[in-house]
Amino acid sequence: MQPATALARRRAETRFRPSFSLILILAMCLFVFGGFGMHSALPALRGDFPPAPPIVHLHGAVYVSWMLLLVVQSALVNTGRVKLHRALGLWGIAHASAIMMLGLFLQLIASRAGMDAGRDPGTDGLYLGLLAFAGFSILFALAIRNAKVRPQVHRSLILLAMLPVLPPGVNRFWFRALELDDPIPTFWLYLTLWSMAAAILWNERRSTGRISGATLFGAGWIVAQGAVHEAVVGSAWFDAISRAVLSLAVYR
Repeated sequence: MQPATALARRRAETRFRPSFSLILILAMCLFVFGGFGMHSALPALRGDFPPAPPIVHLHGAVYVSWMLLLVVQSALVNTGRVKLHRALGLWGIAHASAIMMLGLFLQLIASRAGMDAGRDPGTDGLYLGLLAFAGFSILFALAIRNAKVRPQVHRSLILLAMLPVLPPGVNRFWFRALELDDPIPTFWLYLTLWSMAAAILWNERRSTGRISGATLFGAGWIVAQGAVHEAVVGSAWFDAISRAVLSLAVYR
């Protein structure tokens, strides 16, 4: 009976239990796949979506594979396969670099097309796109720096780095799900991002007993981005900067 009891105990200890990181990444996947699924994938399957340039399809493939990589990486840690998780780390850094550059290029191309069509250059989309590039780059670099010395901070920063790049999926999700008139519903966008940031802070405090300065910086980035959003977009100085930046963007 004793060996059987010990075996049952070991099985209970190794039973798969989704971690906070895995649950939050799956929630992010819901917004990304759900948002773009309702906005682009389903209309494309019905033949109702206009043809897109190659960079759009490339960005879509890279972004989808990135989200799947995040799920795999989190699941590997969840199941104790840390060596394999670290072995995939270099690939993750390269993949993240592709995400940063393709996301920025696509936003600049789209915003330049809008400006050429007569719209104001300093749009919500460009604001979110520029901060996505900056926020993801900075927070992902901080996450890599903490990978070996502070694993919990590393996980928190990886999750926080995703928040600046989620708006395209989150906006499309709420726009379609709630049948809104505004394609960029900033209230629902920042309610979602700030809720995720608060959950990340709570989880780190619960896991380590404290919240690191790097994690507070990451959460503060998301809060500040939302707090000044309306003041920046539509301002004369942001329009001027946007026009100067977009004048350098050419796609043929």
